[in-house]
Order: sequence, then C-alpha cells, then structure tokens
Amino acid sequence: MSPTTIGLVAGALTSIASIPQVVKTLKTRHVRDISVWQPLLLAFGVALWMIYGILINDLPLILANITPLICNIVLTGMKICYGADDI
Repeated sequence: MSPTTIGLVAGALTSIASIPQVVKTLKTRHVRDISVWQPLLLAFGVALWMIYGILINDLPLILANITPLICNIVLTGMKICYGADDI
C-alpha cells in the first residue's frame, strides 16, 4: 500500500468519524454524556491542521479537515444549546 493511499484512507476515516455522533445527537438531543471539551478541542486541533494545510498548500490535508471541523463545531454548539445545564 502506498503512502498516498494510506493518507487518503486515514483522511477519509477521520473525516467521517464524527458524523455518527452528530446524527445521533441531532436525533435524540441528548448531550449529557458528551463533554463540551472533546469536540471543542478537536475543532481547534483540526482547524490548526487545516490552516497548516493552507500554509503548505496541501489540498488533501485541507479537505480532510473540513468535515471534522464542521462536525465538531456543530457538536459543540449542540452541547451548548441542548445541555446548558450540563456545561
């Protein structure tokens, strides 16, 4: 397996990893067991990876971080909106 293939598979998996949690949270509106810090820190981390990708002009790195950034921002927003008492 080539390094490019490994990178593409890794990017695809990490890009879609947050989607099931976002979908479940949207359906149930249950956020009590979600820490606000986990999606917040992940959003910050993937934003930095995306900025790094922009700075080095690496399109796969940029694209691989768009979905997890959006998912983690949405998850943080849902935690704040749905679980204001839990924060």
